[in-house]
Amino acid sequence: QVQLVESGGGSVQAGGSLTLSCEAHGYTYQTYCMGWFRQVPGKEREGVAAIDGYGTKNYADSVKGRFTISQDNGKNTLYLQMNSLKAEDTAMFYCAAAKFLCGSWYRVPPSDEFDYWGQGTQVTVSS
Repeated sequence: QVQLVESGGGSVQAGGSLTLSCEAHGYTYQTYCMGWFRQVPGKEREGVAAIDGYGTKNYADSVKGRFTISQDNGKNTLYLQMNSLKAEDTAMFYCAAAKFLCGSWYRVPPSDEFDYWGQGTQVTVSS
């Protein structure tokens, strides 16, 4: 059973930065796709970034050049470095895991492809 625990959310002014962390247990990074999603009330969950066991990364167009996904396999931790934050980045951010390699998707796979989810961490960006 894969367990995911996010941390690092908070409030920040527009233009600022935050780094989210997701501590993962019960998985083998070489065979998993790890992703970050976000959701605002009343909207569908949106894929933000994904990384697979080969280190291949994909991003949503809305965050390219501002967000960076990475993973420290020795610490079983996934990160999302978020720079130049905008008010429209305000959302609940979720970490997710799926047992397939997603690098060849050339995009963030849809949320229904992921089997395991964290509880979420809130990011609020004020303008």
